[in-house]
Amino acid sequence: MTDENVSVELVEKSDIPSEALLPTVHGDFNIRVFHEASTGYDHVALTMGDMTGPDPVLIRVHSECLTGDVLGSLRCDCGPQLEAALKTIVERGWGCLLYLRQEGRGIGLHAKIQAYHLQDKGADTLDANLMLGLPADGRDYSIAASMLSSLNVSRVALLSNNPNKREQLEMYGIEVAELIPLVVGVGEQNRFYLETKVERMGHHIDADKLD
Repeated sequence: MTDENVSVELVEKSDIPSEALLPTVHGDFNIRVFHEASTGYDHVALTMGDMTGPDPVLIRVHSECLTGDVLGSLRCDCGPQLEAALKTIVERGWGCLLYLRQEGRGIGLHAKIQAYHLQDKGADTLDANLMLGLPADGRDYSIAASMLSSLNVSRVALLSNNPNKREQLEMYGIEVAELIPLVVGVGEQNRFYLETKVERMGHHIDADKLD
């Protein structure tokens, strides 16, 4: 079951629901907005095809990254992961991408750029957050579980290298039948960032993928 304190509702204005078709360069999705009352953030679900069958639903839980998703930053792998996830869903023909407003692993854009400044001086991504008095990863995936429940999705195949996503989704009542690696966008600018994820945060990335 999801946390009873998490309040999620479909954002609506008058009698017009916040749900529509969204044609993209990858394919045609349905976009639906969810409002998290406790934070005031609006989160997005992109869905494709019939997700009611017996097989686990292919999903990607993607946290907002302005620098990577929009500006094409090479410091992280977020932009390539977003693109690859959408392409993978289209190739399968059905699935779901949740786009969560949890910038900078939940610390927000201002603190994220402060952390970048510390990284420029030699700190890794984990220590930079800790030096700011912030958690290494402050994301809470209860909102993702609530969104999936609202979409009548209870069993998933999760596109992620992060075991914490799996643990949290299962804690909130979503069965993760499979964890599917998503290793893309590796380069000289983000190799140390990815190595830190593996060595200090337990992410599942094969060493040969970082070469």
